[in-house]
Amino acid sequence: MIRALEAGDWERVAEIYARGLETGEATFETEVPTWEVWDASHLKDCRIVAEVDGRVIGWAALSGVSDRCVYGGVGEVSVYVDAGARGAGVGSRLLAELVSASERAGLWTLQAGVFPENEASVRVHENAGFRLVGHRERLGKLGGRWRDVLLLERRSDRVGVA
Repeated sequence: MIRALEAGDWERVAEIYARGLETGEATFETEVPTWEVWDASHLKDCRIVAEVDGRVIGWAALSGVSDRCVYGGVGEVSVYVDAGARGAGVGSRLLAELVSASERAGLWTLQAGVFPENEASVRVHENAGFRLVGHRERLGKLGGRWRDVLLLERRSDRVGVA
């Protein structure tokens, strides 16, 4: 079941996020933020969880990319799936629903930064209509190692086309 992410989900969402951070293949972030910080930085209408038998097994959300008004229709994608649920299509279902939620919220462009080594994430995004628009070399260091980031983008064919 895919449903809206609620404040009461935070403990489980944070746990899944922490496991993603531990892999070193998900983000430059190194610590899970507090609920208050996370809540303030993510779009209210674009946060969802995947749930099986009452247990959250994945989540997806959008954050804004800039406070400048011209970027009001652009969101940055986050998708995280519990290790035990990976490979079962959960990430694909979450991303598909997040795309729909973004269009209902009036967003016309979604972007994602993905480490090239995270091939599963690249495939999930490409299968959801994202395309590679850039390869940023040595963008930042994580664990003392320079990391490249692929920039993937999805343009809506429903919002912002006129």
